[in-house]
Amino acid sequence: MEVIILGSGTCVPSVRRAGPAACVRTEGMTILVDSSAGTLRQLARAGIDYADIDMILYTHLHPDHVGEFVPFLFATKYAPGYSRKRPVMILAAEGFRTFYNSLQSAFGEWIVPAGGMLEINEISTAMNCAMQIPPLTIRTAHVKHTPMSLAYRIEDSHGHSVVFSGDTDFCNEITDLAAGTDLLVLECAAPENAKVKGHLIPSEAGRIASSAQARKLALTHFYPECDKSDLVTPCRNEYSGPIILADDLMRLVP
Repeated sequence: MEVIILGSGTCVPSVRRAGPAACVRTEGMTILVDSSAGTLRQLARAGIDYADIDMILYTHLHPDHVGEFVPFLFATKYAPGYSRKRPVMILAAEGFRTFYNSLQSAFGEWIVPAGGMLEINEISTAMNCAMQIPPLTIRTAHVKHTPMSLAYRIEDSHGHSVVFSGDTDFCNEITDLAAGTDLLVLECAAPENAKVKGHLIPSEAGRIASSAQARKLALTHFYPECDKSDLVTPCRNEYSGPIILADDLMRLVP
């Protein structure tokens, strides 16, 4: 299992950090987690063919997390050389079909893949869910950000796992989902002294990782102030395991 951080930033334009997106490659499958604007270029920079994307997991529908959905669909339909023969599966919270139908109202057939090459699966936020998508198991939990916010846990057949929080405030749901995971990828949008509702600060991220007994913690989704601040020390006060500050195109092995 390999995790590639495609974008470690936010909606704020940044030379250093692209918007939020990550890629998981395991057991012959390529999974995209969120797709901020520019994700197709980040995939190319990482040496990953967008035709290899098997699944896209959307944590929620804020523009900085879904901004490349329309360009992705457009590229799969019209870019020369795209020859994928299997549908791309979308996992997202209930309401995603309505979102996609609204996009079709704006863009029409330009974003409707031919031949059933897009499969949308909506997930309830009312309960924790688990799906067998052989050889993987994907688990979800509703986290504290928007009514449609989901965190994801991806487990392969060898017992390796990675958890992505998406955007979230401190909540027990992400701790429970991340229990014993090899790698916990948590948002940490603000420095310790600048708490924003709906997001984590370093000490909260450390507390979640410690309670979950995660083997490694990667912090991501940094607003510009984070790059001027010490994120590690307040996180280390709560969590004793390895702490990674994500950067674009960083590759991690859970």
